[in-house]
Amino acid sequence: MSSAPPPSTIFVLNTGRCGSTTLARACAHLTTHTASHESRSHLTGPERLAFPARHIEIDNRLAWFLGRLDADWGDRAAYVHLTRAPDAVAESFVQRPNPGILDAYHRGILLGAPWKSPGLSRREIAEDYIATVTANIRHFLKDKSHVMHLRLETLAEDFPRFVRWIGAEGDLDAALSELAQRHNATEA
Repeated sequence: MSSAPPPSTIFVLNTGRCGSTTLARACAHLTTHTASHESRSHLTGPERLAFPARHIEIDNRLAWFLGRLDADWGDRAAYVHLTRAPDAVAESFVQRPNPGILDAYHRGILLGAPWKSPGLSRREIAEDYIATVTANIRHFLKDKSHVMHLRLETLAEDFPRFVRWIGAEGDLDAALSELAQRHNATEA
């Protein structure tokens, strides 16, 4: 983490299933920044990455746009890598009734057969997806000046540090209350 104040546009990069919805709900209580979860994921071209100043965008799909994110934003933005224990992320993906991005990874990126094909379990696909996205994010962040790492397991303790780092203000108690709830949780 850099000691200099970060730029005012913040991208939260993650695999998904790691508290991104919960973090977005907490950031919604900040009055100095807007915050969204996957707000431009349906857009293409230049509009996909056209985020305003003083905005926090939390979107696991940004991991597939890192080249464009670097070209468009580079060091003009700040970056947060939100993580969760990989086994917990994999289990969350396995338990979801709708596999979403995991299905897209399996069928589109890996050109896989249906889930029940011999040789690959849903767990193995999830673990490969998590390793791939995490490696992509780490590689992208290696030369960035404004980077912070947050973990779901310590998010309540780390959130005030994040707020100070970006120079944000707002209702910290309400934000911490959001972090105490499970948003978009996978039910086992």
